[in-house]
Amino acid sequence: MLASTALVLFMTPGLALFYGGMVRSKSVLNMMMMSLSSMGLIGVLWVLYGYSMAFGNDVGGGLLGNPTEAWGLKGLFVGSYSANVADSSYVLSGSIPALAFVGFQATFAIITVALISGAVADRMKFGAWLLFAGIWATIVYFPVAHWVFAFDSSDGSVLGGWIANSLKAIDFAGGTAVHINAGIAALALAIVVGKRRGWPREPMRPHNLTLVMLGAGILWFGWFGFNAGSALGANGTAAFAMVNTIVATCAAMLAWLLVERIRDGKATSLGAASGVVAGLVAITPACASVSPLGAIAVGAITSALCALAVGLKFRFGYDDSLDVVGVHLVGGLAGTILIGFFADPGSPAAVAGLFYGGGVDQLWRQIVGALAVLLYSGILTFVIALIVKAIFGGKIRLSPEEETTGIDETEHAETAYDFSSHRGLAGVSAGTPRPDAATPQAAAHVAAGKES
Repeated sequence: MLASTALVLFMTPGLALFYGGMVRSKSVLNMMMMSLSSMGLIGVLWVLYGYSMAFGNDVGGGLLGNPTEAWGLKGLFVGSYSANVADSSYVLSGSIPALAFVGFQATFAIITVALISGAVADRMKFGAWLLFAGIWATIVYFPVAHWVFAFDSSDGSVLGGWIANSLKAIDFAGGTAVHINAGIAALALAIVVGKRRGWPREPMRPHNLTLVMLGAGILWFGWFGFNAGSALGANGTAAFAMVNTIVATCAAMLAWLLVERIRDGKATSLGAASGVVAGLVAITPACASVSPLGAIAVGAITSALCALAVGLKFRFGYDDSLDVVGVHLVGGLAGTILIGFFADPGSPAAVAGLFYGGGVDQLWRQIVGALAVLLYSGILTFVIALIVKAIFGGKIRLSPEEETTGIDETEHAETAYDFSSHRGLAGVSAGTPRPDAATPQAAAHVAAGKES
């Protein structure tokens, strides 16, 4: 669990690289800061009251944990911490130390908030983002995490959330609580913030696909902690989830590339990276309930849907800058609902889906769980965004001049790349005029001067 916690936390810097490479060069630092600031803000809120709201004893109807029960994690760090485990008496969460579970779940809260930021790249004020992130985590993520992840204790002394215990929808590692939740929130926030200046008329291409590929690789690496770690132990269920996480993602990458090849005539590196993320999103809820062959199907089907869905923003006119809606909302919905078709009774979840003779019993549960999170998060996010906009006097985004200059300079007084040394190149000799650095002839001229 300690290793899985570190892996999932590492996913957020990976996401920062993934998102940072996808924006224009004048926005990369702000994009990465939106992810990294989520670590700082949500980490503190989680310890203060977030963990208690998500995993405290239910205060009614399976909707919310008691916010004051574990305020500041009180009651979770009492006992003795002997080097000899047999002599220790610290608090447990199931079979693991409670604080290990606290840390593990904190990383889920952090990356869920960070995911939303990709929809408002280039234009949302940093202070407004932080205020939104704190309110959203409190009102939306912490309660939804209680619905999905908080299970009743075996002795009935602690009651959890309604999706996990009453509805019994399967979400092993966060298809609803993380991806549907963040995806629909991204759509609502993007609508309130508005479109980027010039979108969609002007091309706004990724400035550094190398960062995108690196970020995708880190996300895949960390996702083993995300999915396998959700078994809460080094056991057979963790191994099952790990294999499904590998194979579903492989199939998803191939499916995205195939869609690109058929639709556009070219298979791209951005498509490969996007397919990886789509596959990881798809298998997150299903990794302990479908067979490896089922995982291939879930990954491929979901990735193809996501590859097609990223174009919906042009049809409907919402500016989801980095396709959070197309990948995380659509991917989360598909991965969650496909469990109702592909759930294998031989898997650790031991539930039969429609294709395995289980009828529609699990399918309707998956649909209800997915739609409940979608509606709750979508409506409340829209309201929260409007409140934050009002607090900032309607100025939740950069002015046209600031947006033209670039959000890195206007919000952080920094730039990602310093080209001043190139601008200051002298001529070959004191009497030689400085060549135009933008031409091949200039490059050869400067190189010749360095050689001499």
